[in-house]
Amino acid sequence: MNFSGIKYLTKQGLLSMVRNRMMSIASIGVLTACLLITGISVLVSMNVSSLIDFLGEQNKMIVYLELDAEDTVTEQVGVSIAEISNVASYDFISKADALEQTKEWINEYDEGSYSSVLDGYEGENNPLYNSYSVHVSDLELIDDTATAITALSGVDFVESPSDLASTITGIEKTVTIAGLGLVGALGLVAILVISNTIRLTVFSRRKEINIMKFVGATNNFIRLPFWVEGTVLGLVSALLAFGLVSGSYIWVLSIIEVSGITWLQSIYFSVIPYNTIWPYLLAGFTTAGVLLGGFGSAVSIRKHLKV
Repeated sequence: MNFSGIKYLTKQGLLSMVRNRMMSIASIGVLTACLLITGISVLVSMNVSSLIDFLGEQNKMIVYLELDAEDTVTEQVGVSIAEISNVASYDFISKADALEQTKEWINEYDEGSYSSVLDGYEGENNPLYNSYSVHVSDLELIDDTATAITALSGVDFVESPSDLASTITGIEKTVTIAGLGLVGALGLVAILVISNTIRLTVFSRRKEINIMKFVGATNNFIRLPFWVEGTVLGLVSALLAFGLVSGSYIWVLSIIEVSGITWLQSIYFSVIPYNTIWPYLLAGFTTAGVLLGGFGSAVSIRKHLKV
């Protein structure tokens, strides 16, 4: 088929959309809603994963060394911690540093009312532990990592947020599974909508199709306009959904940014910036729209257009 033939058939597909504009508008509305919900669910899933990663980075194990541990033992514990595969990073906190941090916390939360309560505990009178602050790579392995560190010579005990870690990983798995299920269900709905739209178009043009078959039109010549119609419906729906999702995402980000609520401000740092994500959103929406439209058309053509 030459270029002029493809151009003519593409034009026929677009004209078919205009002739059946009410059905086309209904199809675009339903498909846009499906893509909109799918896009929102994907964004929510991505940001929940980002938030969980952010929380995971904030949580850490504190490894307390024995009070009478010598400097050589303290250094060896640090070397041994670094050799554990699940350890992402670690920092040494001396007794003096721990005391200063405790004083700062007291002053911050009690506005200096008890600022002198720890006076006299400097130097040899310091009752606190030397410790290591340890970040892990995989929260699911935090219990195994804590067990391995506890077994090291010179370690007194380990504080590990095991319950929080298991909760975080459970939420992440649940959100991922739910998001994939929702995307799959809505994708199926979108295919059915496009398929029914093309089926109605085939039915309304059945006489014209019969005439084309009698005069020797090829199968591809008859099928191409319907495929163009479904693809364009998918593309238009994708662009509308992209615009709506983008506008909503920017609006939500602006609310979080100017909000004076502390926990919202904390969440803001884990939210994926729009400037980072919009190219992937556009590519995802257009690809999904074109594929769903084209596949829905192919299903309907194969089932209802016997050529």
